[in-house]
Amino acid sequence: MNIYAVIMAGGVGSRFWPRSKKALPKQLLKIFDDDTMIQATVKRLKPLVKDENIFVITNKLQSDEVKKQLNSLPEKNILIEPFGRNTAACIGLASIIIKNIEPTAVTIVLPADHIIKEEEIFLKTLENAAKFAYESDGLVTIGINPTRPETGYGYIQIDEKKISDNIYKVLTFAEKPNYATALRFLESGDFMWNSGMFIWKVEAILSEMKNLMPDLYEGLEEIEKHIGKDTFEEVLVRNYGMMKKISIDYGIMEKSSRVYLTKGFFVWSDVGSWEEVYQLSEKNQDGNAVNGNVYLDSVIDSYIYSPDKVTAVIGVDNLIIINQDDTLLVCRRDKAQDVKKVVDYLKTHNLENYC
Repeated sequence: MNIYAVIMAGGVGSRFWPRSKKALPKQLLKIFDDDTMIQATVKRLKPLVKDENIFVITNKLQSDEVKKQLNSLPEKNILIEPFGRNTAACIGLASIIIKNIEPTAVTIVLPADHIIKEEEIFLKTLENAAKFAYESDGLVTIGINPTRPETGYGYIQIDEKKISDNIYKVLTFAEKPNYATALRFLESGDFMWNSGMFIWKVEAILSEMKNLMPDLYEGLEEIEKHIGKDTFEEVLVRNYGMMKKISIDYGIMEKSSRVYLTKGFFVWSDVGSWEEVYQLSEKNQDGNAVNGNVYLDSVIDSYIYSPDKVTAVIGVDNLIIINQDDTLLVCRRDKAQDVKKVVDYLKTHNLENYC
């Protein structure tokens, strides 16, 4: 069994404005330590996956920085999407390229910008799932035991009867719920957080794309014929541009009868907002997480990031404050998910140089 990895790194991280910009989004930033998020993602895979078997799929705007940060990987392993087409298309593209190298490969598909601690447990989870996927042709996703009624995550319902060691049949997928529904999911005991991480044989996922997304698969087949030829880029652009923008969850996982879940008993976060950064950061005795040149007086339970200028904060609580370059964000922590609206505003008001 040969294990490959596909790291999805094309997002813009709009909820992380103003630190996250189009050319330097969340996955390319140092949020918690000396490694950027994508460097940490690759590093934690290395005990299990060889460098030459790790592929990263990104876009042209970010590709040079990705290559710079991941210079241990072969340059040909940095795949560039000509257009953003959501996760079904990018996973399909990576899958046909890996199939042409190793048709029986098992592929681990991961976002580039998640936080994972207890990495030894994480790797054992991947190994066990890869073994099951190789032997069963199943599509395996990793579910996280919910610890709170979180409304920012999707959920997956499972049959609690094990198929094999830590493998369960998936019953349903649920979109991000309201608080009352999330509380019901938590209390039921058979719903997991949807981590967006997958393990499968490339043959298995491409087979399901052929069955469930035939238009997408037809485009991938055409691209595959030109792998290694001078015509590849031209054919990729033409066919990729016609592909439907749809996630792998909507396109495949919610429809397939071959979907399984393995529980992840490690610390995980998709770091989907500044509130998540606050929750994961070290805090002082007043519950504040501070990074940079900051003066505080009577401030409680806030996150302040100000690396290149002095920021003074007095008499407030439960705020996110990001003061960087020529941009400033101030918002209540419970409104952190709404930061993406700022990026939408900037785009519609011809202020894209700020995003």
